[in-house]
Amino acid sequence: MNMPIVILAGGRATRMGGQDKPLLLLRGQTLLSIILDRLQGQGSPVALNANGDPARFAQYGLPVLPDSLPEYPGPLAGILVAMEWAASQGAAQVVTVAGDTPLFPRDLVAGLTRAAVPAGLALAATRDGGVLRDHPTFGMWPVDLRDDLRATLAQGQGRVRSFTARHGAVQAVWDAMPHDPFANINTPDDLTRTEAQLAAL
Repeated sequence: MNMPIVILAGGRATRMGGQDKPLLLLRGQTLLSIILDRLQGQGSPVALNANGDPARFAQYGLPVLPDSLPEYPGPLAGILVAMEWAASQGAAQVVTVAGDTPLFPRDLVAGLTRAAVPAGLALAATRDGGVLRDHPTFGMWPVDLRDDLRATLAQGQGRVRSFTARHGAVQAVWDAMPHDPFANINTPDDLTRTEAQLAAL
């Protein structure tokens, strides 16, 4: 599938002691390796949004895209970089995935694509009973929103949900049972929990 994908890993990971979360080991593999495996067949090309020395990711052979704005303004900065990179590839849309969430659905791009018609902007969500929870770092983004996003960030407005609501985002919904496929790893306990889930799979 010709759909650019950007893995968002530009945060500071303060609750993990500042470690690069994509390079954390889970059952002998880095999170980044697991994420790339789950992206197989879902889209291409794939790039990584990360700050600092890109050489630490050299073994993966990915374009490494640093934030274009200073002071780690949050995930919207990574989404902006993703939009700009996808536009440079001649794409109309780009999919983003979080670099600390290794068990996301293998049909992520297909589900986002179905939901995005006709609005063009879709975010992942999970249903747990009657409750819907959105996961806005997993989304399909029209690249023609990049100018508005850049202006939004320049005004100091960094809330993903505020931006997406303004542009009529729709939800692509997955079941959260038996576990939430979009549960991310923020702490060592999260890493232990995810390792147990991966073993069960």
